[in-house]
Amino acid sequence: FPSMKTKHHKPCKSLVLYFHDIIYNGKNAANATSAIVAAPQGSNLTILAGSFHFGNIAVFDDPITLDNNLHSKPVGRAQGLYMYDTKNTFTAWLGFSFVLNTTDYEGSINFTGADPTMVKERDISVVGGTGDFFMHRGIATIMTDAFEREVYFRLRVDIKFHECW
Repeated sequence: FPSMKTKHHKPCKSLVLYFHDIIYNGKNAANATSAIVAAPQGSNLTILAGSFHFGNIAVFDDPITLDNNLHSKPVGRAQGLYMYDTKNTFTAWLGFSFVLNTTDYEGSINFTGADPTMVKERDISVVGGTGDFFMHRGIATIMTDAFEREVYFRLRVDIKFHECW
């Protein structure tokens, strides 16, 4: 039988970005960048449900920066949704795009996948893009870089494109 070794291909393009999510909590409408749009029966839309937030769905329009500073100049927006889909641990399913419009990059990068949030580093799929990222595919390693209760979190997204057009 031929060797079953895993091949490690060098990425054709890499990028590290941060996105900053401020969850609407009923008191921060001016600064919120995400909101709960669905919740289990008996829950409300300003507080994440108990029991691992199971059943909550949130939409977001978050700033993307080149560093981990929320107040840095945004290079684009992270737009999409996450839904908490597991009853016995903190796990979400993500579907979102990075929409970039800078002198360096213009276009979108599309992501999807499971996010076991209690794992330090986790991978989600890069499933396509537009503009400078037309038909790009690869893997994004995400890491929770900051977490402030249930109001703010920051994700570091290390994108490795393995198909570039």
